Amino acid sequence: MEIFDLMSERNHEQLVFWNDPALGYRGIIAIHDTTMGPALGGTRFWNYESDRAAIIDGLRLSRGMTYKAAITGLNLGGGKSIIWGDNKTIDREMIFRAHGRAVDSLGGRYITAEDVGTSPDDMEFVSMETEHVVGLLGRSGDPSPVTAYGVYRGIKASAAVRYGDDSLEGKHVAVQGLGHVGYHLCQDLADEGAKLTVTDIDSERVQAVVDDFGAVAVEPDAVFDVDADIFAPCALGAIVNDETIDRFKFDIIAGAANNQLALSAVHGPALQERNILYAPDYVINAGGLINVYGEINEWSAERSKRKAGDIYNTLLRIFEYAKSEGIGTDEAANRVAEERVLEARHLQRTW
Repeated sequence: MEIFDLMSERNHEQLVFWNDPALGYRGIIAIHDTTMGPALGGTRFWNYESDRAAIIDGLRLSRGMTYKAAITGLNLGGGKSIIWGDNKTIDREMIFRAHGRAVDSLGGRYITAEDVGTSPDDMEFVSMETEHVVGLLGRSGDPSPVTAYGVYRGIKASAAVRYGDDSLEGKHVAVQGLGHVGYHLCQDLADEGAKLTVTDIDSERVQAVVDDFGAVAVEPDAVFDVDADIFAPCALGAIVNDETIDRFKFDIIAGAANNQLALSAVHGPALQERNILYAPDYVINAGGLINVYGEINEWSAERSKRKAGDIYNTLLRIFEYAKSEGIGTDEAANRVAEERVLEARHLQRTW
């Protein structure tokens, strides 16, 4: 594996490895770009099939955070950290304190928060070793409600463009992934009268949404065949791929998952050819980043939610730009984000 080649493909600044076998900690911190400010991105705790898979995921996710911050108008860079292991482990304190020491070694170039497989409780352990952590209990806490609200507003913006009306009453939405964000999104959608079809690998999560919001459940693989208006992927990434894309009957794909396109250069244009409107993932799911940015800057909860709601207008601008340039929405979002970072390089040094 050629690590510098992998980093150079997307202009990553830094890749840090930290190992503590006695504690069962294997950590990777990827910093993509610090032009706009310190790199911020959550800690993902996942049992990867190989160290290469873990590194590539960290690199992809950190780049997405740079673009997410840039396009949302936040003065932050992009980073991500990976803990490679079983996120179901009960004995977590020493693992996350080791991770806190790894984060602290970067002197503030990277700020962490929760992500897949981690929680605000885990971040409390991290905070014992470093001040460079957000999303703590008693402060901004769980970003899921704000993330879900931003996705909900993004779905409404997508509906406005596709249907000429942003009302979701009576619209059929298929939601994949019913963790914290997926659950809160279902609540927002149900409150507006949307019809829900849902799936998750966790049957208890599915049953909760069925009971609480009157959703219809399907098996995980069957969600790609649902004849719904809107597909909201809120699980892991790469769900738009060669095996799934020809099964889609959706008008819109708009959800909280990161890296939804397995290959952006292939599957972005493929969605465009099929007349499926795609809300770029790092734009529509930026509410979590907004939430922790608000914590850093001591925003009120209302201000953070209002900023997340503005994802609606950000997406409208991206959709209009894509239409005027004759390009896919993912490419349009990338161009807008890259332009902001390039402009900022004339104003300040890297953080």
